[in-house]
Amino acid sequence: MPIKPLKNDLVAFLTKHSLKKKYSKQLSFLESDWTHPSLNIERLNPKVFKLYSFRIDRRYRAIFTVHESGEIEILDINNHYQ
Repeated sequence: MPIKPLKNDLVAFLTKHSLKKKYSKQLSFLESDWTHPSLNIERLNPKVFKLYSFRIDRRYRAIFTVHESGEIEILDINNHYQ
């Protein structure tokens, strides 16, 4: 599945929190096989919005959606426990 490029604020967040390498690894799993166990994909509520999250590491998750075209868009990256 194709993935839209990240917005500048999300790139800055990854850089600030030293997550670029981990994010790239997880993104490659997402592109090739989004059922890969290390992604730990969750569907978020309310389900009508069709939002999902995948694990970057134990602390951070990326929120994404899948468009009708099949393209994945990363909407946010945040601390999973806040």
